[in-house]
Amino acid sequence: MSEQPASALTVHLAFERYASAPEPGVMTRHAFSFAGHYDPANTHFGALLACNEETLAAGAGFAPHKHRDTEILTWVLDGALAHRDDHGHAAVVRPGRVQYLGAGSGAVHSESNVGGAAGPVRFVQFWLQPDAFGTEPRYALRPAPTGSGLLTLADLGELRRADAALHLLRVGPGAALPALPDADYRYLHVVRGGLGFRTAGGPRGVGRELGPGDSLRMTGAAGPVDPVAGPEGVEALVWEMHSPVRYG
Repeated sequence: MSEQPASALTVHLAFERYASAPEPGVMTRHAFSFAGHYDPANTHFGALLACNEETLAAGAGFAPHKHRDTEILTWVLDGALAHRDDHGHAAVVRPGRVQYLGAGSGAVHSESNVGGAAGPVRFVQFWLQPDAFGTEPRYALRPAPTGSGLLTLADLGELRRADAALHLLRVGPGAALPALPDADYRYLHVVRGGLGFRTAGGPRGVGRELGPGDSLRMTGAAGPVDPVAGPEGVEALVWEMHSPVRYG
């Protein structure tokens, strides 16, 4: 069992992300070290290996490429994303649906802006380290829950990382945010709207605001104090992780 991490809360703003153009018509903004960008102090958070914001122009996409031993979850913001893999899965991912690919022993897939699209597709993609390696690949595409509050997209035990879960936080304008899950590692990524909070209670707390593309990393007991949705409400993706990346 890993030791509980020290309590800490850090804000990471959208403009701080590393930008790359891995394919023609593709723009990626990385939260962690990725491909040609390496920051030894920012290789992962908890069990999360990547959080990429992707924009694919009309007709653009990622050519077939292989993943192994990675849990990949995709959330489309605008447009439609075409997925195809070498295990017979072909689907179009639209807003309001979450796509899961457990690469396991190996999966080759392509991702592209859906054929005939007039505008770009924008999506957020997470890579998570699994518990077990070399397992049978698997795939799922399902609708997200509707309504407001803290809604679960992938619950504890559903992924091949038994102690990790992904939630959708959706709150209306000016409303107080619900309590975040208790976990040693929590990662909040704003996709729409914004929120405000204090970094701590009492006179030591500092007021902060987050907008689209901004994120909040929390370890131990640290968390936002009195968080409130902004004037447009807020939609955010929240990871609950009970252990960090494991090596060896």
